[in-house]
Amino acid sequence: MAGPGGRPSPTEEGGDKVRLDKWLWAARFFKTRQLAIEAINGGKVHLNGQRAKPGKEIGPGARLEITRAQDVWEVVVEALPTQRRPAREAVLLYRETPESQARREAEAARRREARQFADEPAHRPSKKDRRLIHRFKQSLD
Repeated sequence: MAGPGGRPSPTEEGGDKVRLDKWLWAARFFKTRQLAIEAINGGKVHLNGQRAKPGKEIGPGARLEITRAQDVWEVVVEALPTQRRPAREAVLLYRETPESQARREAEAARRREARQFADEPAHRPSKKDRRLIHRFKQSLD
């Protein structure tokens, strides 16, 4: 089944395997393949519970755990991309586990709540305030 413009739809398989870094880039977890490679090499991406290399071939049914900032995504690969597509089509490439979704939403709510009670300064520090802050910091050294 072809998508708009005769292009293949994102749910069509572009073969039976694709590189992990390419899949992460096409599924829009990372803006560039280089960022995906750095995350994989940094241990932020696990394939079926194990650390993986960027060139590892993955297929449908593979379980990925992706850590980005404070969020941890647990997804199951549903389809293999032939190319990078718009975000609304990229979400068709994976299925997030319900536990992961609930955990991410709870963490986001906790961060929102913590931000709500954080003290925000009423204004930017004046030159006098900056001098006082500088003197205070110097006294700590």
